Amino acid sequence: MIIPDKISAYLNKRSSDIWQIENDHPKYFQKIIIVPSIAESNNLPELIKSLELNDELELLNTLLLIVINNSISSSDEVKNDNQKTLVYLREIKSKVNISFIDACSSGKELDDKNGGVGLARKIGMDLALSKFDYLSINKNIILCTDADCIVDSDYLSEISQEFNRNNLEAAVANFAHDISSDDEETKAIICYEIFLRYYVLGLSFAKSDYAFHTIGSTMLCTPDAYVKVEGMNKRKAAEDFYFLEKLAKIFPIGKINSTSIHPSKRGSWRVPFGTGKSVDRYLSNTRDEYLLYNPKSFVILKTWLEVFYDQSSSQPEPARPAGGLVSGSSTSINTREEIPKQVRNDRIISQSSLLKISKNIHPAISDFLTQQDFENFINKVLLKNNNPTEIEKQKHFWFDAFRTLKLIHYLRDETYPNINMFDAIDELLKMMSIENMIKRNSAIPELEIQKEYLLLLRKIQS
Repeated sequence: MIIPDKISAYLNKRSSDIWQIENDHPKYFQKIIIVPSIAESNNLPELIKSLELNDELELLNTLLLIVINNSISSSDEVKNDNQKTLVYLREIKSKVNISFIDACSSGKELDDKNGGVGLARKIGMDLALSKFDYLSINKNIILCTDADCIVDSDYLSEISQEFNRNNLEAAVANFAHDISSDDEETKAIICYEIFLRYYVLGLSFAKSDYAFHTIGSTMLCTPDAYVKVEGMNKRKAAEDFYFLEKLAKIFPIGKINSTSIHPSKRGSWRVPFGTGKSVDRYLSNTRDEYLLYNPKSFVILKTWLEVFYDQSSSQPEPARPAGGLVSGSSTSINTREEIPKQVRNDRIISQSSLLKISKNIHPAISDFLTQQDFENFINKVLLKNNNPTEIEKQKHFWFDAFRTLKLIHYLRDETYPNINMFDAIDELLKMMSIENMIKRNSAIPELEIQKEYLLLLRKIQS
């Protein structure tokens, strides 16, 4: 197979030759599923069983590539479990094409500085680039999931169809944790999934470019998109957040809601934050988990984005005094701190007045932007560029997913503290004119009502 020049260039520059694919197949594939695995001998068989339920023609064109990994300093328990996984994978008979990468045995372990989920994903994704069928007329797709997940029986077919039908380069698939039980872990995961979905819903309300879930087990992209953003990072946590952020700066992130991944609801030591840590924290009862960002923070974000991306601000500044006030906000909610009228009236914005205008939205925005050295960005990027398209791109790059999250956290800490989870959902749904028929009689309702809230959020985002 001839590998395209841009793929070869990436591999020569960014990949490592320490690790190799074992149980390699003499064919090439249209879809390759990358799975980092550390002490997952009990869970991998369930993932493989769920994949075996997928369409057989889809399975023929799919490779499951598992990266069994641990660091040099990992415990003996972890290392022994990984060796058990290697034995299992060397003996398994399955209709799924399975290969694996040994990043756990002596001499192949991950170094302690970089060892973690980011590097494990990167090893698998990099090596996958040499196994795609680049002559195929259909899209080649890198699919990321985790060893403790299971997938729907239409997982492969729906992702293939969505990528090819909509010419996607990057996307996230839908996800849903198992909430059928009523044990403490189920309570914990309901709370956490509500938190995830509420935040993305708030970003959708604000019309943020980054209103998508950043969950590693749902990430999807083409090999071309992968090398365009220079591959996966080596972060030990939040590798999914930063990888999807890089993709979103160049490609629209598609949302595939016609099939789902089902992550585990277990607690976990594997990463310092995220699902596993959130479940552990809930179970330890160390803080009130039934809190969410105040919806007013998303109102502030929405108004700021309208100002920041106002098309008139992407034009060369007119020959007139600067300092005209901001364009109209379509935001209309009944709050005591309504956005000032002057922020909504004048449709002409000059780049140099953006910082001044931010004070009219809310003083906290101005303080945050000052903290983020926004004036330097204005002077060095916006005012020196007369190309509206380039200005728009640079704005998109600067106010990215991380700065968006930092702003919401700043507003939480300085102006709008978190509020009761279910009050927050009720208010946000009202702001978005989304019907909410759920009835509750207490601040934290019984579990069945909590499930209703989660199911409603899933429905809204499907």
